[in-house]
Amino acid sequence: MIKRYVQETRPQFLALAAVLVVHGSALAAWRGSMHIGHSLLAALALILLQGSVNVLNDWHDWSRSGIDHATRQTPFSGGSGLLPRGEMEPKAALALGISTLVAGSAIGLYLACVAGWPLLALGVAGALSVVLYTPLLTRVGLGEIVAGLGLGALPIVGTYYLLTGTFDIAAWVSGIPATLLTYNLLLLNEFPDAEADRAGGRHHMVVLLGKRRARWLYAAVEIGAFVSIVAGAVTGVLTPWALLGLIALVPAVQAIRITLERYDSFEGLIPAQGANVQAVLGINVLMAAGYLIAAVLG
Repeated sequence: MIKRYVQETRPQFLALAAVLVVHGSALAAWRGSMHIGHSLLAALALILLQGSVNVLNDWHDWSRSGIDHATRQTPFSGGSGLLPRGEMEPKAALALGISTLVAGSAIGLYLACVAGWPLLALGVAGALSVVLYTPLLTRVGLGEIVAGLGLGALPIVGTYYLLTGTFDIAAWVSGIPATLLTYNLLLLNEFPDAEADRAGGRHHMVVLLGKRRARWLYAAVEIGAFVSIVAGAVTGVLTPWALLGLIALVPAVQAIRITLERYDSFEGLIPAQGANVQAVLGINVLMAAGYLIAAVLG
């Protein structure tokens, strides 16, 4: 039973929450601030909130919109599959989604008490995005950008503020590539689900633009993420060591190439989805490594 509850949160994708906190923590370390305990709590809170949105999305798509009755799963999209296979009851999934939301919010509230009301404002925005993502945001063309911010810039900026007590342009600039690649994580995963999503009333960018045009949006956003790192380093906002993030161009270019060629192939896009995950995790880990190197070198 416990194993099924863990599987329903889609644990294989929760690494993103952890690496975003590592990114923000490393940036703070570069600025001379570090608190391992607070970083660990921030990571736990974000993991719980990401797990919550995953579970609530599954519950809504199976029990309310019916999208998952027609969705084909890939290793990277289409939900956990537990509800369609009858391996978990919808009411159990709803309870799990609410419980992880409450637990993550409670930890966030504690950290806001430690750091101050600005962190509370970021936390409230994050919690609202969890609750509204599936029933509202995905239906009005805002799902990708809100997810990009909620699992991109906001955790990085929030972690940085938690550890330093200040907002810094470096944190916002460093959050740009994370935001753009998380945006693309959602965008690419929408290609295989486009027909089912359209029938279920979703209006995300793949539905609005069509796959042929959406593939060019994907390519432009992916390239923009790496351009933003170069711009940050060239202007002196970021340390030159942040350019380590450019190594993630290797899987990113692979994902772009496959997407442009096979955008309308269900099976053909799966390698692009895998490379896309490598790019979004890699850019955060590599930039964090750059900040830690810069911190050590002084």
